Amino acid sequence: MPSSPGASARDLYYRLNVFPIHLPPLRERRSDILLLADHFLQKYNAAYGKHVKRISTTAINMMMAYHWPGNVRELENCLERAVLTTTDDAVVSRIHAAAVPADQRSHPHGHPAGGGREPETWWNRSSGRSSIDALKRHRGVAASAARHLQTTQRIINYRIKHLGISPKDYRQ
Repeated sequence: MPSSPGASARDLYYRLNVFPIHLPPLRERRSDILLLADHFLQKYNAAYGKHVKRISTTAINMMMAYHWPGNVRELENCLERAVLTTTDDAVVSRIHAAAVPADQRSHPHGHPAGGGREPETWWNRSSGRSSIDALKRHRGVAASAARHLQTTQRIINYRIKHLGISPKDYRQ
């Protein structure tokens, strides 16, 4: 009796499904973004003979705010493209925000999937502190605070909303 074309695929699925592993999407593992970005930076530096040492704070902020529908593969492609297009010849070459593809520069959905706040991580704490300090320094003007932090007003507004603060509280 001949087997149907889908039978072999189903058989393979059940053979591999002995021990299922659930890996949440990257948007639910924000703390992994920086670790993966550093890994891909090293990988593509070696592959292309580049000497990019770091990723700018603005570029990191953009990557952290993005929702990564393509998960780790999309992040890897983003870093590979950034390493290839980085032309800094300075002693400390870095990936600038302009090297992050335009479609990955902002978070189109406001909050990560799941609808709630991101888990508390060192990045969230430090970016929250820096955002609040910038708002204090610029008397609650989000646009000025964004320029001071070398980021976009959209990201500052995202942080403000995420932190549950009001810029009015910093106007004096």
